[in-house]
Amino acid sequence: MPQVNRPERLGGWTRFVTARPRLALLAALVITALAVFAGSGVADRMGSGGWEAPDAESTYTTKALEREFPASQPNLLLLIDSGSTSVDDPAVAAEAARLTEKLAAEKDITGVGSYWQSKSPALRAKDGREALIAARIEGHDKAVGEVLDRIAPTYRGAHGPVKVSVGGPVAVRHEMQTIIQEDLLRAEMIALPVTLVLLVMVFGSAIAALLPLGVGIVAILGTNAVLRGITEFTDVSVFAQNLTTALGLGLAIDYALFIVRRFREELAAGADTRAAVGATLRTAGRTVLFSALTVAVSLAAMLVFPQYFLRSFAYAGIAVVLLAAAAALILLPAALMLLGPRVDSLDLRRLLRRRRSEAHREPDAAGEGWGRFATLVMRRAPVFAVLTTVGLVLLGLPFLGVKFGTADDRQLPAGAESHVVQQHIRDGFPGSPGGGLEVLAEGSATPAQYADYRNRIAALPGVLRVDGPVTEGRSAYFGVLPKGEAVGEESQQLVRELRAQPAPFDTSVTGAAAVLVDSKGAIADRLPWAVGIIILVTLLLVFLLTGSVLIPLQAVVLNALSLTAMFGAVVWVFQEGHLSGLLSFTSTGDIETTLPVLMFCVAFGLSMDYGVFLLSRIKEEYDRTGDHEHSVTFGLRHTGGLITAAAVILAVVMVAIGTSRVTNTKMLGLGIALAVLMDAMVVRSLLVPSVMKLMGRVTWWAPAPLRAFHRRFGLSEGGSAPAPAEDMSAAAPDRDRISAGA
Repeated sequence: MPQVNRPERLGGWTRFVTARPRLALLAALVITALAVFAGSGVADRMGSGGWEAPDAESTYTTKALEREFPASQPNLLLLIDSGSTSVDDPAVAAEAARLTEKLAAEKDITGVGSYWQSKSPALRAKDGREALIAARIEGHDKAVGEVLDRIAPTYRGAHGPVKVSVGGPVAVRHEMQTIIQEDLLRAEMIALPVTLVLLVMVFGSAIAALLPLGVGIVAILGTNAVLRGITEFTDVSVFAQNLTTALGLGLAIDYALFIVRRFREELAAGADTRAAVGATLRTAGRTVLFSALTVAVSLAAMLVFPQYFLRSFAYAGIAVVLLAAAAALILLPAALMLLGPRVDSLDLRRLLRRRRSEAHREPDAAGEGWGRFATLVMRRAPVFAVLTTVGLVLLGLPFLGVKFGTADDRQLPAGAESHVVQQHIRDGFPGSPGGGLEVLAEGSATPAQYADYRNRIAALPGVLRVDGPVTEGRSAYFGVLPKGEAVGEESQQLVRELRAQPAPFDTSVTGAAAVLVDSKGAIADRLPWAVGIIILVTLLLVFLLTGSVLIPLQAVVLNALSLTAMFGAVVWVFQEGHLSGLLSFTSTGDIETTLPVLMFCVAFGLSMDYGVFLLSRIKEEYDRTGDHEHSVTFGLRHTGGLITAAAVILAVVMVAIGTSRVTNTKMLGLGIALAVLMDAMVVRSLLVPSVMKLMGRVTWWAPAPLRAFHRRFGLSEGGSAPAPAEDMSAAAPDRDRISAGA
């Protein structure tokens, strides 16, 4: 049954975006120029943290200690290397004292202390050749970075008998932020020319190849401006810029590929330019809209988490997806109106072959190849379905051994100064530097009560040493050094035991292990909500697209299977350290807690992107013919090459991001590249056709009330509603008509 008034609505939309194409493109140029201005300097306003939950006990305790006991929370460390001389040598001690006094006199520096003042063994290397000066730089990330830039050159390098290196958490964050900006620029320089070459290979025409690239650049620049505005109101992670570049190029190219391909098909079928643009927006335009919504929903699910690291990717992702879709649905049709058949101009492939076939002829050789492949898969559907599913599950098995941790200096290259400093501390200083826990005690207490509490926590099995209390007014803090690794299971258990320990005053615990415990707890609490949002909205959107109850369920399950290889590789490579030499990173033996959540949301959204492309074309043909198997073959024949090309291009962009020297960014880029390729080349090519063959025409089943709902509110690339399940037998196709239409 035809869907009432839908063509008229889209006709109005078509008239809107094509009535004055030159004016639309000029307005886009002006808006893009303003976005360049508005988004300038956005990276300098971003933070490099955000992994901790803001409402967690550890976050409260850290802020309270920073306020009341700044010396307990140093974020700047000067590593003093005395060479072959002991750090207790008088000349070394004198120079260290001078540096300590000079640092204490610096503006915005508090809590300065050193080994030579306190004689604390924790501040002196076991070989006696190195020692530490610790201090705290006050202020927000941007202000702290400015202070570090101002003072670091003064202290770094040779000073008489000692050599000074700058480290500590603030140096790690600042160096990470600088490296990410440099790596992002390099990734763009790699991705843009390679992407252009691939687009030329796909389209043949240089003009057609430049259109998707232009849409991507508009989306990226626009998103930078949006992020610049968001930084006025909340914290945004600098890591989000990587997603902006990757999705801006990847999705814009996906959408533009789909629209330009359909536009060329319509021209080849004899339509004039305006009619071709209208048909393209009624078909591919709807698909792009649905795709953008599904990706945006997957990314928006990260807003339920409290960590601003994850929320930042939602801000960036939603903005870039919507801008990419808007550019593809408004600017691209305007450009196609002006170009018309000239979209195929400058066919560079003629240089590589002697005889040129029509670039837009359907079905072309590649399409026929995909059609034959789909027929083969469906002929052996049980074999392909079982073997592919088992293979994907096996690839995901390493993730069962995942261990979660926190990001630290080992995210940086081995030669980064702050990494070198922290590595010296880890290897050469006693105890577990950087892995200590702090217990804040608030409320009135007597020295005897403090002593009794200290003795009780010292008796806990996971405690190596307890320092303190250090008192200030009605507050005090204790330093607790765990026996195990800084964020290992033993240290996490110690956090729980410290929090359960009774005391005559209010206590709270912070430290690396406490932050990890709180972060894991926050993610575990919100993860069901995030997954539930993604699944429910995906089910609804795919139902609105297809009118089937079973296809949305199939889409969710197959998308989840497409992610198994990514998660297995993350553990096998980055946690266990395989290929660490080849990929140039330092394995910490765990995975940062928020990364799997981020990778799931991004990769699931991208998988749905390709799923919508394929399902929409299958649905369009099924509405036209009622032949289930033919429709699956038709859909794969007309989108298989397109989806594969889009996946390869997006994978190139993600691999370029994966060349980053920061481990988390490397993991994000390479992991999502793998997920995208597995989804396009395995799930869409093997699992989808084999599963749809096994399910048969029941694939399109929906109960009568939902069929009525879909006829009223659903959208699809075809102009008619899906055939009811009980009427499927009446929809037997005319083979000659199908062959002619194919």
